[in-house]
Amino acid sequence: MTGTERVTARIDTSRPHPARVYDWFLGGKDNYPVDEELGRQIMSVDGTAQYIARTNRWFMQRVTRWLAGEAGVRQYLDIGTGIPTEPNLHQIAQGFAPESRVVYTDNDPIVLKHAEALLHSTPEGVTDYVQADVREPGRILEQARESLDFGRPVALSLVALTHFLGDEDDPYGLVARLVEALPSGSHMVLSQLTADFDPVAVGRGVEMYKAGGVTLAPRTRAEIARFFEGLDLVEPGLVQLTDWRPELAEGETTDEHAVISLYGAVARKP
Repeated sequence: MTGTERVTARIDTSRPHPARVYDWFLGGKDNYPVDEELGRQIMSVDGTAQYIARTNRWFMQRVTRWLAGEAGVRQYLDIGTGIPTEPNLHQIAQGFAPESRVVYTDNDPIVLKHAEALLHSTPEGVTDYVQADVREPGRILEQARESLDFGRPVALSLVALTHFLGDEDDPYGLVARLVEALPSGSHMVLSQLTADFDPVAVGRGVEMYKAGGVTLAPRTRAEIARFFEGLDLVEPGLVQLTDWRPELAEGETTDEHAVISLYGAVARKP
């Protein structure tokens, strides 16, 4: 059995997976009927869901431009990578600084199957991939150290990840353990679903994901702010995604009717 066949054998196509539903929202082809079915159900109650997924992706791109440019970050640990969608984080970072080093992490075997697309690094830099779950911070950090120097600043990217962690997963403890491993001068990027703006639509989405066997845990602004305790928020702070440094946008569109039910922020470790 080839490596690809082994990966395929481990892919559970009977239940939707967040990375594959997200891929469907972004117009990708690396998803299965069960993922499309959930995506269409969500679209039936929130017609802007696809736009919101793209907004989250644009947030990551703006943040990476800021980190690689103004902040001068040269190392990145991206957990919950998702299925490759260009431009990927390493393409943006290495476009600013070819020597940038990036480690991607995800728990979906289909992402591993496509990891080759994530590993096209510049000759001067490094890109690597760790097959692991965010609930395994020790394993992630151990393997990331093979490519990243934790004696120098690292940007930890947790984009649209923590809302797939229920309270029983101890999300604050998991994030704190990851941040604890970062040296001074590092940054954390985080975006998270909230029901602050459209509780009815978000509540329906939670129930649809639950029916598919997926946890979705929206949090209030105050609850999301807890992830950043002990860190210094970068301006403009914890805001709706479209309000984070819009001047860094490239190729984005605007939907004035969409309610962006996600907060995001970047913070620096003192």
